[in-house]
Amino acid sequence: MRRILLPLALLFSASHAASAIEVKVSAQALERTLRAQLFNGPQGRYYLRGDANSPCYVYAESPHVTFVQDRIVVRVHAKSKLGTSVRGTCLGVSLTTDTDVSLIPEAEEESIGFRDARIEKLSESRELNFILAPFLSHKVPAQMKVNAAVLMRQLLSRSTETTGYALALDSLKLHSLLVEGESLVMDADANLKVN
Repeated sequence: MRRILLPLALLFSASHAASAIEVKVSAQALERTLRAQLFNGPQGRYYLRGDANSPCYVYAESPHVTFVQDRIVVRVHAKSKLGTSVRGTCLGVSLTTDTDVSLIPEAEEESIGFRDARIEKLSESRELNFILAPFLSHKVPAQMKVNAAVLMRQLLSRSTETTGYALALDSLKLHSLLVEGESLVMDADANLKVN
């Protein structure tokens, strides 16, 4: 009986032109996206200055995403050697800090976007902050952006193997994104097809 009811429920829900859905996204899912799209260099680092072979460098690593009130908070660990490169050595100062930026999620057609980037915590070094501030307020929000329709289509592409039914997402329109407790709640209209 269960095997018959599930396909019927799927067919009925997919027969409407567009149906409202609610999807909850965890902080860990956003963190995995950020790691895959930005912190994908050697040892999970993103170099703002230099590279793994440079004597002087600035890099961010270990992104951690949490939800605080209505905002998404991204904490990164930053390490730097600021100074002048002389014979393969950096003459200067080494700095290490944790920095935080908070963002408000925003629905952008099929994508989860972010706005109102607010730097919550920087280092005590003006030189390092000069490098970190643009990274936190521009690069991090841009790289966290996720096309939800593409991800859903990827998940559904294996539906025939796992359920025996070919599920396809024809359209997705995000209406709102809100932080509610431990989830980012996405309200959307979607059009699914079942074969």
